[in-house]
Amino acid sequence: MILRSVLVLVLLVGVLSPASESLRFELQSGQTKCIAEDIKGNSMSVGKYHVVKPNEDHPLPDSHKITVRVTSSQGNSFHSAEKVESGQFAFTAAEQGDYISCFWAAEHTPQVTVTVDFDWRTGVHTKDWTNVAKKGQVNAMELELKNLFDTVQSIHEEMFYLREREEEMQELNKATTSKMFWLSFLSLFLCLSVAGLQFWHLKSFFQKKKLI
Repeated sequence: MILRSVLVLVLLVGVLSPASESLRFELQSGQTKCIAEDIKGNSMSVGKYHVVKPNEDHPLPDSHKITVRVTSSQGNSFHSAEKVESGQFAFTAAEQGDYISCFWAAEHTPQVTVTVDFDWRTGVHTKDWTNVAKKGQVNAMELELKNLFDTVQSIHEEMFYLREREEEMQELNKATTSKMFWLSFLSLFLCLSVAGLQFWHLKSFFQKKKLI
């Protein structure tokens, strides 16, 4: 129960807080960096990335262009781009699990360092409520209500998701406990068997020597 309360508290803070800032990381030429995101089924996911120019006054050299792949844990591809300096993707998660975005910089001599800005958002944070208001002529109060409704719905779905994960963990713990019990029983049986064999061997040895 304590673990569930902590998970729900973290979930509430994460969903109700503003979306996180974009991630900036460095990528050495010839190397790959992957970022995983746990996404539940039927959730919207959007991502944007671009290579930071080493010199704003000059175009980006080919040595700083990257290859990007976005795949699911089942190996399904949702985005693919080769030798680009920027890009974006959007998809609805077909299955629940980890989705992985991998960035690769081509080999180059001498080795160069590529800086990448990456913004990946899922769930409620993918919706641009400003555009919704402009297109539908929604006033500020209606906008807040729509945002609140979507947030509550997201929390509701996440709580069911966490409950399923908790049940899976409980089943795993039960299976592990059962296996450990039988392993302990087997180890005890082997130890007693070896001790019995040793006792029988020593008894036979002393009887042959007529010591007992």
